[in-house]
Amino acid sequence: MADDSSTHPPAAPQAPPSGAKPAATYSPGTAAAGAPPAASSTTLPELTEQLQRRREKYLAMGGEEPIAKQHSRSKLTARERIERLFDPGSFLEFGLLAHQHSLHVAETQPDRTPADGVITGEGLIDGRRVYCAAYDFTVMAGSMGMIGEQKVARLRHKALLNRRPMIWLLDSAGARIQEAAGSTFAGSGALFYEQVLMSGVVPQIAAMMGPCAAGTAYIPGLADFVPMVKGTSSMSLGGARLVKAATGEDTTDHEMGGSQIHCYVSGVGDLEVEDDEACLRSVRDFLSYIPLNNSEKPPLRPTEDPRDRRIDDIAKIVPANPRAAYDMRKVIKRLVDDGHWFEIKPTWARNLVTGFGHLGGRSCGMVASQPMVKGGALDVDAADKAARFITFCDAFNVPLLFLQDVPGFIVGTEVERQGIIRHGAKMLYAVSEATVPKVTVVMRKAYGAGYFVMCGRGYQPDTLVAWPTAEISVMGPEGAVNIIFNKQIAAAEDPEAERAKYVETIRATIDPYVAASWAMVDDVIDPADTRRVIIDALEAADSKQLQRPWRKHGVSPV
Repeated sequence: MADDSSTHPPAAPQAPPSGAKPAATYSPGTAAAGAPPAASSTTLPELTEQLQRRREKYLAMGGEEPIAKQHSRSKLTARERIERLFDPGSFLEFGLLAHQHSLHVAETQPDRTPADGVITGEGLIDGRRVYCAAYDFTVMAGSMGMIGEQKVARLRHKALLNRRPMIWLLDSAGARIQEAAGSTFAGSGALFYEQVLMSGVVPQIAAMMGPCAAGTAYIPGLADFVPMVKGTSSMSLGGARLVKAATGEDTTDHEMGGSQIHCYVSGVGDLEVEDDEACLRSVRDFLSYIPLNNSEKPPLRPTEDPRDRRIDDIAKIVPANPRAAYDMRKVIKRLVDDGHWFEIKPTWARNLVTGFGHLGGRSCGMVASQPMVKGGALDVDAADKAARFITFCDAFNVPLLFLQDVPGFIVGTEVERQGIIRHGAKMLYAVSEATVPKVTVVMRKAYGAGYFVMCGRGYQPDTLVAWPTAEISVMGPEGAVNIIFNKQIAAAEDPEAERAKYVETIRATIDPYVAASWAMVDDVIDPADTRRVIIDALEAADSKQLQRPWRKHGVSPV
């Protein structure tokens, strides 16, 4: 409707009823009731000071008493861990001012959950950007709340979008029951779904620095590297109290899922370390051997260790007698640059050695027999250990070195009940599927299926060399003689002499020169030249590109 104020004068004001106060009127400079609010008199410096006070309060985490309790357990706080993990001054946190909004916590107490119990952000490790979520045990035992997990979900998305490693520093009682007791907990499964999507695209590290119970134990279960702090870390699908309620079994979190279980028995843990400081160093060390994502190569590491350095004392480490034991780790230490290497799962399936080292500055994943344990024979756990390690290296473009001194797989009713065929097939599958450069050195024994799974001739090693002490055969000469010449030995006047004669006959057919004559090995080398030969082989295969037939995916014998 048109404004007609120009044609009709305003009505005269009416007097208020008897006893009533005059209606308030608004004029500039007044703040009468019902009038437009006056501009705030708070200045920007005052608002900035309020922000700083709020940030300082949230940075203080759970407060002095919970922090002191954390230290009394020989544990660093989440913020102290972040400080030691990242290059100085490089960590950028986001979500600091987040806190819980649960009905179980009064809105007047938002400071009860500063950062909602998890520190999220990004920073540099050795100058390379990574993402990290550090659970804060001083805030509601590091439990995983709805707001905190929104922060971590954003972190995962950033890691995948920007193709950078994702690190969890786990010190958490698990899901926050106050928020997850209803059916809404089902949405938390996206965590594991997204971990699977990230698998083989960006490295995932789950550093166990405290408890990790219930479904969140699948975080380390799906991660690529899982160091565990001795005495303080644990992981299990059900905590001790839940187990007591469900089964009546009396146990503790550490008895059920400490490092002594997962680094020695189950194999879920990759490395047992003494304290938080050592755990964080192991994370930095691990990252130094691998690329940031699956489209890059591992970083080169400068070294002054000569590429053609001979290992003249190798004969003092490795006896020529194929039945004599020695420590393969000493051989590896003599091969790698500057004698420094990083072993994975050193206390689990010890009959096989896996780890990372640099050779001529190039990162290399090593799979080696260990004659000190079970004679280096392979079993169920060793096959699993190798298969997972080989698959990881292949996913992230880390070349593989196989050091063979393997009498084959353990046989018997016990290992058959354990599924040795299925587990051994995992190792066959992994070494066959790997497309990275592969170098194989046959040092002594290379018997039966052990020769195959340790990247024998049929599994496309880019270089395959043997020492003069190598024996490549379906089985050792003693076993072959017992099968082939059993009747002749039994009929002989001197069975033992007859057996010895046949053993020498068989041994002459399995030495490396026979394999070399059939072009089944590329060369027979002086053991002292092994380092140079490996470095040459890795450099020669650096531009390797292997195309496979298209498939959605293979069907691994898991």
